[in-house]
Amino acid sequence: MVQISVGYGRVSTADQDLTAQRDALTALGVDPKRIYVDHGLTGTNRDRPGLCQALAACRGGDTLVVTKLDRLARSVPDARDIVDELTAVGVKLNIGGSVHDPTDPIGRLLFTTLSMIAEFEADLARARTREGMAVARAKGRLRGKRPKLSPRQEAHLVKLYRAGEHTIGELEELFPVTRSTIYRAVARAGGRATASPATVRSQ
Repeated sequence: MVQISVGYGRVSTADQDLTAQRDALTALGVDPKRIYVDHGLTGTNRDRPGLCQALAACRGGDTLVVTKLDRLARSVPDARDIVDELTAVGVKLNIGGSVHDPTDPIGRLLFTTLSMIAEFEADLARARTREGMAVARAKGRLRGKRPKLSPRQEAHLVKLYRAGEHTIGELEELFPVTRSTIYRAVARAGGRATASPATVRSQ
């Protein structure tokens, strides 16, 4: 069986570009046709179409290639789960040119350290968002509720809701809108407003 390299790239916002990651993956030996990406999705969300496609494309003996570990996962549990899934089917993980060996104690330590750094950076980004909201609230910019959102604002709200990084309460203040407005926006976007991680944390 021919062994191949499958690439995966991700950016967390819609205005970011994937060109640099695509070029880096190609330089690491990945066929451009075998690169799967997620655009506008955070690494804390395991339910990513591009990631699912990349994992499904891998077979025993293949290698999953990412430019950095935080492109693959933004939490220690998710990173470990993905590696366990790959290892179980005989797929290697190449992180920026270094192949992770799950049987090597030093390799496992380095992988855990990188995962912790990725998780810390995600937590720091959320903390900065909350701090920005607090400053805006102190300046009176978050008072009142607007009955409507522009199409661009609504699309951004839906994206953040699906990413699951912000509580419903945070989304209400960020835009600001009511909870029912958030659910209606998600429904209009073709989704179903269910008890997402963000919803659970807000309760």
